[in-house]
Amino acid sequence: AGTTMTPAGELLLGEARAVIARTDHAVASIKQLSASDAGVLRLGAPLELPSGFLPDAMRKFAQTHPAVEIHVRHLSSSAQLAAVGSGDLDVALLRARPIDETVDSVPVVEEELGVLVATSAVKDLTASGSIRLEQMKDLAWVPFPRSDSPVWFDEITAVLRSHGISRTTSDLGDQPLIAEVKLAAVQSGHAFAFAPPQWSQPVPDGISWYPLARRPLVRRTWATWLATSRRQDLAHLVAALDQHSAPTLH
Repeated sequence: AGTTMTPAGELLLGEARAVIARTDHAVASIKQLSASDAGVLRLGAPLELPSGFLPDAMRKFAQTHPAVEIHVRHLSSSAQLAAVGSGDLDVALLRARPIDETVDSVPVVEEELGVLVATSAVKDLTASGSIRLEQMKDLAWVPFPRSDSPVWFDEITAVLRSHGISRTTSDLGDQPLIAEVKLAAVQSGHAFAFAPPQWSQPVPDGISWYPLARRPLVRRTWATWLATSRRQDLAHLVAALDQHSAPTLH
């Protein structure tokens, strides 16, 4: 005859299984936390980060986590966000804060954009040392692919339209807007491009950078990671990227 478990035995078995499950979860959490002592963090980065931004953050992070390697990959904002969601990136640097409850974000860079323009095209427009965006109405904007960061692209085009500007240069498709392409388009004298004051690229003769009056465009970069992360080294990396405040991982 088979053995029948008493009600008390069934209760004890259920409790034992719950204890084992909690223990397994705790062990897994401890293993994840211990990854801060050695391992790899994968960081995504867009084009045109401020000069020295990443090296400075890496140096600060290495002071507390010398055994952790940081692998940096250049990807568009859209590709970075997808990679964070799939587990292929640990931290993304995005041009717009994602509307996604599965990730957390903090702003780490803020840049007031100015314009790159052929010096000959604006010789009569810069008496004040700055340019009003509406003064670019006869030139075409050199755009990056909308697929790179749709929210940021749409913000720029909305600001341009509100200043009477609707023309753009030819569509690049999904090709990234590298500095050489941007400068070549501007050099023609028929286009302008946006760039921050401390743009990392040298500006050739015949092209000038001017600040924009009234700050119509501010480019922000957001450090973004999975909201479920428990990695302390990741928290310290984001803190190194953001020199003003440290994030809380919950």
